[in-house]
Amino acid sequence: MHNPGNATPDRFPAQDRFADGAQYIAGRLTKGTSGRTHTVVDPATGADVLTYDLAGPDDVDAAVAAAREAFPGWAGATPGERSDALHRFAAVLAERAEEFARAESLQCGKPLKLTREFDVPGTVDNAAFFAGAARHLQGQSAGEYSGDHTSYVRREPIGVVGSIAPWNYPLQMAAWKILPAIAAGNTIVLKPAEITPLTSLMFAQAATEAGIPDGVINIVSGTGREAGEHLVAHPDVAMTSFTGSTAVGRRVAEVATATVKRLHLELGGKAPFLVFDDADLDAAVHGAVAGALINTGQDCTAATRAYVQRPLYEAFVERTAALMDTVRVGDPFAPGTDLGPLVSHVQRDRVAAFVDRARSYARVVCGGEAPQGDLEEGAYYRPTLVADATQDSEVVQDEIFGPVLVVLPFDTDDEGIRLANDTPYGLAASAWSRDVYRANRATREIKAGCVWINDHIPIISEMPHGGYKSSGFGKDMSAYSFEEYTQVKHVMFDNTAVAAKDWHRTVFGDR
Repeated sequence: MHNPGNATPDRFPAQDRFADGAQYIAGRLTKGTSGRTHTVVDPATGADVLTYDLAGPDDVDAAVAAAREAFPGWAGATPGERSDALHRFAAVLAERAEEFARAESLQCGKPLKLTREFDVPGTVDNAAFFAGAARHLQGQSAGEYSGDHTSYVRREPIGVVGSIAPWNYPLQMAAWKILPAIAAGNTIVLKPAEITPLTSLMFAQAATEAGIPDGVINIVSGTGREAGEHLVAHPDVAMTSFTGSTAVGRRVAEVATATVKRLHLELGGKAPFLVFDDADLDAAVHGAVAGALINTGQDCTAATRAYVQRPLYEAFVERTAALMDTVRVGDPFAPGTDLGPLVSHVQRDRVAAFVDRARSYARVVCGGEAPQGDLEEGAYYRPTLVADATQDSEVVQDEIFGPVLVVLPFDTDDEGIRLANDTPYGLAASAWSRDVYRANRATREIKAGCVWINDHIPIISEMPHGGYKSSGFGKDMSAYSFEEYTQVKHVMFDNTAVAAKDWHRTVFGDR
């Protein structure tokens, strides 16, 4: 349902904040030129938040031109100068923490306690981390590897980066893409999801306030089909970074190959949650509920497939359903809310359709419906547990991206690990066991970019995030991410001033 009225003013005054437009190019807000508009909707109430002019190809061209113009100066700044600017940026973000938290909750439906305690502090920490990383754009020490020549390796910025971010973590995804890129000396054009542009725009404004030069960070708010494809195909964009579904990632790769761009893809996930029979059952149940319901399940690393060894299976199902039933679904701005709405009614209906189809081949133990009464205007869906599905069913194999956990039994350790690996995805996983040998085996044999032991979902700025298999390639956060946004150059010196003549003689003889 959609309510064309104004959003509650005390949530976040977006219409006033972005009256000048929802594109941020060369340090100022402008209106898009596509000739079409989009309305951001509060998923908790159905109320309009912001109607803005969408970006078109001309806006993308202007943003890329601004980034290209800013590149020589920013790339030429010393690591210390870039680091100082990023430290100031982190301080501005911290000062604006409540404003960012409210805007993120409004556009996404996240509980305010989640944005206050996770999204915003994590973003500030990312900025502080990459402020330090900016001073470590290191190559490799010199060495004599070929006769009278000295070689060394330089790491250099790539140029203009074109990034596309998803709607599930708009602020953090903006940070994960922008911060390592600019710390390494690149400039960037970011396209956020058109339904959640607010905090990406605010992020760029905060960077300008911190003294980061105009044009280093640019935001184009438009559709993927128009603005996104044009950004990926742009000949002046040297690298494309995309986070989103595997299907769209394939299209991004196809378009990017035409201009032989560097690619960074963080794609879908279907994280297994593997519970061995010696696990702490209470800890595993609480971990499963938290890991499955984080951000209303709209998280590519969320626990979606729980495989529980047969002796614990029924108890796990019963206790997980009971704990899910205590989760408080409600207004994201209410202090007691644990779970907000999905990002839109379209996404809510997609999740509901998965569960409804599963009723024919599995057991819906709890949830499986939208709440009524005061919440029926919003895109809410109750925490849902589905048991006894088959391994080849769509609820096990496909991304649902909602508050749905599927539980299946297994008998042997070999079977459990085989099932955990039996999807096209490999972004994240967890294993639960008191046995160090079992746990260590799981970390070795589960094919995923991150494997947690006796926990599920925590991430930290110092460690990498990225997938295997159809979950893409490249890393976010950490020094590994920083290196993604650099290119390597081999430099070789002739130390004798005669080596070139000798080489010429070797190839062409005396002449």
